[in-house]
Amino acid sequence: MADMPTPRLAANEFQQRLLDWFDRYGRHDLPWQSPRSAYRVWVSEIMLQQTQVATVIGYFERFMARFPTLESLAKAPQDEVLHLWTGLGYYARARNLHKAAQVALAEHNGELPTESIDALVALPGIGRSTAGAIIAQSTGQRAAILDGNVKRSLTRLHALPGWPGKPDVERKLWALAEYYTPAERLADYTQAMMDFGATLCKRSKPDCLSCPFNDVCLAYAQGEPKRYPESKPKKALPTRQTIMLMLRDPEGRIWLEKRPPSGLWGGLWSLPQFEKYSELNDWLEDNAVNPKRGTTSPSFYHTFSHFRLEITPQPVSCDRLGGVRESGVWYDVNHPPELGLAAPVKALLSQLTPFSLNPTPGHA
Repeated sequence: MADMPTPRLAANEFQQRLLDWFDRYGRHDLPWQSPRSAYRVWVSEIMLQQTQVATVIGYFERFMARFPTLESLAKAPQDEVLHLWTGLGYYARARNLHKAAQVALAEHNGELPTESIDALVALPGIGRSTAGAIIAQSTGQRAAILDGNVKRSLTRLHALPGWPGKPDVERKLWALAEYYTPAERLADYTQAMMDFGATLCKRSKPDCLSCPFNDVCLAYAQGEPKRYPESKPKKALPTRQTIMLMLRDPEGRIWLEKRPPSGLWGGLWSLPQFEKYSELNDWLEDNAVNPKRGTTSPSFYHTFSHFRLEITPQPVSCDRLGGVRESGVWYDVNHPPELGLAAPVKALLSQLTPFSLNPTPGHA
């Protein structure tokens, strides 16, 4: 492989060291490991993107209790899927999960097409590494993975310069991942690679003294393992502003409207949003009967990957809405319906009455 850096160990030696470590220190009781079906592995892998294992476990167990099979997920309303995802963030993952289940039900007899990487990546939301994890863990077939944990570990082991998101760096890492992947114990090896990066070769505090590769790790030999992998070049995040209308009726219910199916918070339920107070005033004049504005709440920030959103909540009470508005619902905070909520909206609603919502504004 022309793009592959010189391996630090023969493949069989690397596998033996890693699996010996995994047998002693790896995670063997995760809920998606038993039973280890393609469906359960797939759901866990999607949830684990951008999210830590400790957070995912509870969400995974609730999700499986409601959607024990791919067919049950495919036939569920999107609102119910998004409701069970609320708080995990990155909601495109849930929408793609739901779409992929529907495609698998319609085109693959209700099963994930685990016969090849190409067949899996044709489904919405499944990339090459996720496909490899599904195949390796559910079928035992040989398939490499390259998630964030694996990238970090291999980059340090070989002191590979450059940001792993660059195509030339990623090609080198894939070549290494393919080289080290064994033909046996695929489920254990795949889990071991993820566990190794998550619990030992950690981002900020790698435990190099306990590492089974510290005698061959170039980053450790250089005395600066945290230098690798190099970070993505940073750009200043732009800030956008929005006003969120917290409209309450005499029963204390809050008016919510469903977001468009794609884009920011696609398919989720949110408070009506406005860029300017003049737009909010026009909306109230057109829709609300006897609106009375309360004191504006303090603004807070919600950070996305590519911008920061400054949110200003504006409480307003009214007698009712004029006419029929099919785009929204009155949300009873004392008996909340099962809806997928945008994280800042969930946070704001949680402040109105002490029911089981617990995020802090500004955090996903």
